[in-house]
Amino acid sequence: MPKIKIVPAILSPNFKTINKDLKEIEPYSDLLQVDIMDNIFVPNKTPQAEQLKSLDTKIPLDIHLMVKEPSHNYIMSFINANPELKINNITVHYEACSNIEKTLKFIKKNNIKAGVAINPKTPLEKIKNILDKADIVLIMTVEPGFSGQGFIKEALSKATELRRLKPDMDIEVDGGINDDTAALAAKAGANMFVANSYIFKAKDKAKAIKKLRAAVE
Repeated sequence: MPKIKIVPAILSPNFKTINKDLKEIEPYSDLLQVDIMDNIFVPNKTPQAEQLKSLDTKIPLDIHLMVKEPSHNYIMSFINANPELKINNITVHYEACSNIEKTLKFIKKNNIKAGVAINPKTPLEKIKNILDKADIVLIMTVEPGFSGQGFIKEALSKATELRRLKPDMDIEVDGGINDDTAALAAKAGANMFVANSYIFKAKDKAKAIKKLRAAVE
């Protein structure tokens, strides 16, 4: 089983306070997910690569592109946006890429881990032929687009099957994650836990992360 990773997520952050918030969670976070939406693939829009210029953090980034047909130039705009930041991985959606294998290959060519995300209704079967091309599989446990939705427990069966197929793979869950749902996801086989509201709406963000970690370790 790969290392447990707690991944706070930012979605259209308040740029006046975000770096203060990041300093608060930095010692307790394994990665920081930056959610990017285009109002085409999902019904919401966020700032794009330019938002990385405002971030000041040592937490490696997990860039989640909820974007229709992300081009190589578009992906490079994130890689080049802020040389001070470390990008751990860029994750793209199976449902949003006509040639997912080519996109994953391009990301890895830039010495960045490549992730493939699947929506709750997408069966694992759809990506079995590209599992060897991906470093991370992100299993969405809500429909992508908005924070604060209810957790779709049925999606966890994909984590269980994937863990059986790929014992050493990073399996990430995103959507409706709190200490209770994270515990269910860990039991199902996930090792990476993305949380937005649970962490950033907490009075004590560091305490929320510690509670989340305790629930899954």
